[in-house]
Amino acid sequence: MQLLLGLLLAAAPPAPPPLYLGADLSYVNEMEDCGAVYREHGTAVDPFELLKRKGGNLVRVRIWNDAKWTRYSGFADVKKTIARAKRAGLQVLLDFHYSDDWADGDKQNPPAAWAKLGPETQARLLYDYTRDILEKLGREGLMPELVQVGNETNPELMAGPGGKKIDWRRNAMLFNAGIRAVRDAGMLERIHPRIMLHIAQPENVEPWFEAARKAGVKGYDLIGISYYRKWSKRTVAELGQVIARTRARFKSDVMVVETAYPFTNENEDSSPNLLGPETLISGYPATPEGQKAYLVDLTRTVVASGGNGVVYWEPAWVSTQCKTRWGTGSNWENAAWFDLRTHEALPAFDFLGADYRRR
Repeated sequence: MQLLLGLLLAAAPPAPPPLYLGADLSYVNEMEDCGAVYREHGTAVDPFELLKRKGGNLVRVRIWNDAKWTRYSGFADVKKTIARAKRAGLQVLLDFHYSDDWADGDKQNPPAAWAKLGPETQARLLYDYTRDILEKLGREGLMPELVQVGNETNPELMAGPGGKKIDWRRNAMLFNAGIRAVRDAGMLERIHPRIMLHIAQPENVEPWFEAARKAGVKGYDLIGISYYRKWSKRTVAELGQVIARTRARFKSDVMVVETAYPFTNENEDSSPNLLGPETLISGYPATPEGQKAYLVDLTRTVVASGGNGVVYWEPAWVSTQCKTRWGTGSNWENAAWFDLRTHEALPAFDFLGADYRRR
């Protein structure tokens, strides 16, 4: 009987990789504190619950080390966001920026407290910090299902502005410390987080991961890609080709972990839209239906290419009377999933429930 069971299990096809569909909702707490009310059919709604009800299964949330310039995206705020996501029945992707401010494809500024330390000490602190955050979350039943070791790490991790040649000995030491910290933190937990490394724009993915492999970076599970047509030279079809090659070459799941598209070229406030008319792709007008069609077609391309899903960046960053360092309101309100002024939910939410079955 045991032999028969073993043979049946051996013959069973492997389970298909998970398909992640969701959004980064790191801004929700701040926007609600600023007076934003999200609505569906005119009734106030919780964005986390709406995301789940529409077919989403993943919320992404960023964390900064010690952001003295804001009270958001620190540990207390992140804990609140993760709790909201878990209550709604959603999985969580925790995005470590390893900075006190935005880390992205143009800059990877180190936390101020670590800036003048040697690489070995920085690696130890990165390990301790990552493991400590995750263990604290685990003790409260908030362990994320996925963890990013760095955000858009095209430049060298924690090395300041981009454009400099990467010291791959140092870079690999830091990444491997973060990867090891996630593994160690999840070892005794019910949830063992999957680990993602994340690069901005598809044209940068293959050379970066080839260099990382040669330097000895290993132990990650997913490759995350930011895809914004405004800043990428690749079409959606070419993005699909990169995903297919990357999956085969590096034996890793691959997904688009950031993307966005405008539903209008209008403004709700005086802050200029970051995604203006130059962002548009032929066939996808800046309308609510055009935004939805972009997301559905992008996701179908990702899935057909062997990818594992799409996460939208900041659909809840609507306009309020609060000020940011860039002005009053939002630079992203025309690419949110809520309409101008009324903050009524848009058709973009429906991309979460479309049919993406692999055929």
